[in-house]
Amino acid sequence: MTTARLTFGQRLQRAFVIALSRTPAPLLARLVRPPVNAAGDRMAADVAFLMRLMEAGDDYSDLPATDAREVTERDAALFADRVGPCAVERELDLGGGLAATRYGSGDPSGSLILFLHGGGFALGSRASYAAPARMLAHGTGADVLSVEYRLAPEHPFPAAHDDALAAWRYAVEHADPHRIVVAGESAGGNIAAVLCQRLRGETVQPMAQVLIQPVTDVSERRPSQDEFAGSPALSAKQIEWFMGHYLPEGTDRLDPRVSPLRAGDLSGLPRAIVTVAGFDPLRDDGLAYATALLTSGVPTEVIHEPGLVHGYISFTAISRSSKAAMGRLVDAVSTALKPTPERSEP
Repeated sequence: MTTARLTFGQRLQRAFVIALSRTPAPLLARLVRPPVNAAGDRMAADVAFLMRLMEAGDDYSDLPATDAREVTERDAALFADRVGPCAVERELDLGGGLAATRYGSGDPSGSLILFLHGGGFALGSRASYAAPARMLAHGTGADVLSVEYRLAPEHPFPAAHDDALAAWRYAVEHADPHRIVVAGESAGGNIAAVLCQRLRGETVQPMAQVLIQPVTDVSERRPSQDEFAGSPALSAKQIEWFMGHYLPEGTDRLDPRVSPLRAGDLSGLPRAIVTVAGFDPLRDDGLAYATALLTSGVPTEVIHEPGLVHGYISFTAISRSSKAAMGRLVDAVSTALKPTPERSEP
């Protein structure tokens, strides 16, 4: 795994932006005038400041996928918090060339979080999501297995889902199979949701599913996608760029492996934590899936971050609001990992 290295100029830029983002919220709000959404939520001032910066940056959807990856890896190095390494950070080959990094204590008898990064199925990596993985490991006490699944367009649908299943099989063989949580952000949330559906009915099930701003239905355009179509964090143009790379021509967007919300009956799935943000085009996707899970009898906790945008778990260096939200997510996962009578081991 290679981590993006910043030039001296980029390091200065990062230090300056972080310092400016620490301006007291009332003053920062005067400078950037945070928007208010249709629900009446006001964007956090530090997030509004970050959106102003992103408006002036490169739009990766104007680039080939390989160049776009360089842009997003650089941005991750600028915006993600510096998190101290875990006691164990081990590079692994899960078989067939599928790579992963294990963060944590390395205790094979402890809990494990199988983590699938975001990036629209075409971008993102273990390196760019090292900060959230370390935060989860440090904050929950569980190990985190961060998976380098194959990306489109070189490996379009359903390659990422096949890799997630292979990673699950590896995890079951190399960890306590009754203490594995499946988690993912954005596209990774889609992959995590689909994985849990694929495993339904098997003897070994995930302990819980953690769906962070997930993509749950690409067959329908919901109101939040229209309201935030111009979001610098995730625009309508970028969503189409992702789908154009990910889905081969003729793919049925109603296929539950593409749009897990379209599976209909979701009963029997693992208990869920679903996070949504007030200014995220995918907000209504996440809420619709949470509602469907609850309707099917699946215990589901919704964490609503009204002042945040898509991808906030990667903005923890620049935005204290995003870092606080990541803390709330870590607390929720920690609670889900605690044994309860209904989740006792057989």
